[in-house]
Amino acid sequence: MWWLSDPLDLHRIEDRVSSLYVEKSHVDRADNAIVLVNKHRTVRVPAAFIATLLLGPGTRITSGAVRLLADSGTAVCWVGDRGVRMYAAGLGPSRGSGLLLRQAYLVTRTKERLDVARRMYAKRFPDDDVTTATMQQLRGREGARVKKIYRTHSERTGVTWTRRVYTPGDPFAAGDDINRLLSAGHSCLYGICHAAIVGIGASPALGFVHTGTATSFVLDIADLYKADYTIPLAFDLAAAGHVEERDIRTAFRDKVADGHLMARIVHDIKDLLLDKDTPDHDDDSLHLWDEIDGHVPGGVNWAADLADQWDDTTIVGITGPDTDTETPPW
Repeated sequence: MWWLSDPLDLHRIEDRVSSLYVEKSHVDRADNAIVLVNKHRTVRVPAAFIATLLLGPGTRITSGAVRLLADSGTAVCWVGDRGVRMYAAGLGPSRGSGLLLRQAYLVTRTKERLDVARRMYAKRFPDDDVTTATMQQLRGREGARVKKIYRTHSERTGVTWTRRVYTPGDPFAAGDDINRLLSAGHSCLYGICHAAIVGIGASPALGFVHTGTATSFVLDIADLYKADYTIPLAFDLAAAGHVEERDIRTAFRDKVADGHLMARIVHDIKDLLLDKDTPDHDDDSLHLWDEIDGHVPGGVNWAADLADQWDDTTIVGITGPDTDTETPPW
């Protein structure tokens, strides 16, 4: 086990600051705190109070700081400006695999997977009863509601809208100005959702609505917030004549700078994956899988159980290859 701190010494994810964004700074370690240094000031932050450290452009970090963050169970994500792009991620604060196993359980069972998909739709459109809807019905209702959202913002801003145009692999080259803004804005949203997902120990690949890509769950979660963030922002910028990718990246960065979106994403993910009967903890519990009991404690010499069954009538034989060695005289 490479972590130094005991799991009981770690702060639960919901008790931590959801994310701390750092840019144009040097990140080092001083005892049990990380030290953020730039030309204006020096700030010390207890590592165990942060759920996810987002390292933005112009940031350097020492191996000592990375080791402290790993010991504290803090995720490290290398991101773009204000976290709007996700490039790489390190260890998350959820040192146990409970949330990931729960996600895998739900996504591999049709009934439970459909239930999570319904709850995702209900979060986006709370006035629509989907308790008995099939996936085909959910997709149809979603398409109709999203089209209505686009038309509403088109009428509000006066921006001409025909349909959503997106070319996989080159999303910013196809379509008109509003479509390019939407693609760029959604890309920014995906970065923040990706950072939140890996930060709490879930898998970005195990999606419930989307499937087949390494970021399927990222796409699922991002869909919950497009109507509140990227869609209205794209239409506002297009109406004002700001139609470059950088325009929506900087505008989106400023819109989410208060950190409320990250906290909302963490809450929604746990609300979707966990129920009242599912324990929500981040302890690192080492177990061995067992086909009867589910799991048994790890770090135990299970040969002791066999030894306890031995008695005076038990014969233990040790065999090996024949040798030419002479028999000792005794």
